[in-house]
Amino acid sequence: MAVDPRQVVAGFLTLSMFVMLGNMIKHDHFSSGTEMSMEATGVEFNSVKVVDNAEMTDAERVGVDHLMEADEELKQCWANPRPKVQPSKGFVTFSLTIGPEYHISQITAAVVIARYLGAALVLPEVRGLELGNKRKFEEMYDVDKFTRSLDGVVKVIHELPDEVSARKPAVIRVPDQVTEDFISETIQPIFQKNNYLRLAVVFSSISFKPKETNNKDLDSTACLAMFSSLQLKPEYSEVSKQMLDRLKESSKESEGVVLAIDMRKDMLGKGNCKTNGGLRRKGCYYPHEVLGFLRKVGFSANTTIYLTETRWHKGLNALKEAFPHTYTKASSSLRHLINDDIMPAENKGEFLKSSNADLARALDLEICSQSDVFVPAIAGLFYGHVTGKRIPSGRTQILVPAPGSSASARDFISTYVSQKSHLAYKCYC
Repeated sequence: MAVDPRQVVAGFLTLSMFVMLGNMIKHDHFSSGTEMSMEATGVEFNSVKVVDNAEMTDAERVGVDHLMEADEELKQCWANPRPKVQPSKGFVTFSLTIGPEYHISQITAAVVIARYLGAALVLPEVRGLELGNKRKFEEMYDVDKFTRSLDGVVKVIHELPDEVSARKPAVIRVPDQVTEDFISETIQPIFQKNNYLRLAVVFSSISFKPKETNNKDLDSTACLAMFSSLQLKPEYSEVSKQMLDRLKESSKESEGVVLAIDMRKDMLGKGNCKTNGGLRRKGCYYPHEVLGFLRKVGFSANTTIYLTETRWHKGLNALKEAFPHTYTKASSSLRHLINDDIMPAENKGEFLKSSNADLARALDLEICSQSDVFVPAIAGLFYGHVTGKRIPSGRTQILVPAPGSSASARDFISTYVSQKSHLAYKCYC
């Protein structure tokens, strides 16, 4: 008996659909580790399969277009901490280290501890990764904004009294997202004996999931410190604004979309992205994998892309060929512009020096927080804090790369957003 070719085709299509359904397993967001300590998966994730844009259907491209529609801005849903009227009982000091995404967590922990203890908070110095590289707080951040935001909540002073600075502080290691129990059981007894503390915030493990607490005052203090206190000084904020304006100028010539990708070659070869066995950790993706992901979910070749890489390297060439409107801080690929750099020339000497890596990272944090879409190719604190900045403003278009057969951008929305599992949803509603 002859076989009808149409039946063969129909059978093949049916089998293909079952295979696709089997592969459509809901993925989760990055593991809740930090850039200093992340849960090892023990296996290397598969590369994201490269899919040619020509294969994308109109329906799939519509999904990307709809993704560009921002949500409504959220409102503050925490009550302002009650004013402190009694004199300060002592002093809390600390330093801001590593980079701006760490600074946010360090500030939050210090403010919460000082609030609970009734201590004065001394403005921290900012220390870079290189030994001896440090600057005053006001040389990087808006000190007036910081002190105004904490007025009545915590007393902020610029420096210790001479009689206190002559003494040695009690040094205490404290976890990120410090709890009331830790403060009362570990920190307070030491503070009562020596009312001069120096905090060292450690990041052995971190989660941006909200924790159930019974102290609404400390919850409000943490929300205030994390989301409303720390801001770059005006001169630096202006640099990030100019860079964003240049990216938007480019996007107007294409499809009006600015996509920021946290992609750092230097991180992929370090412990942040490697297990003890030398395999890659979950949440770390190479440029060619991100390229395959962008094609797979349907981004147009005209999309304007900002990479957090400081300078161009050959590993980015394939990405530039597929998406010509691609920039780093040092250079771009828009050769038809008279000035093909998005960073103002007069600022390059300051921001692109290796000793000022924290300043360059601060620009990345600003741009990734305000772009139309954000794609984290490296897991960790940066991803978590960028998400925290985007959620209140309604910029919830955060796509997390992951292996899989789905070509719908919405299937890759960060679960911080899709499941409202980020602590920002505890502070904004």
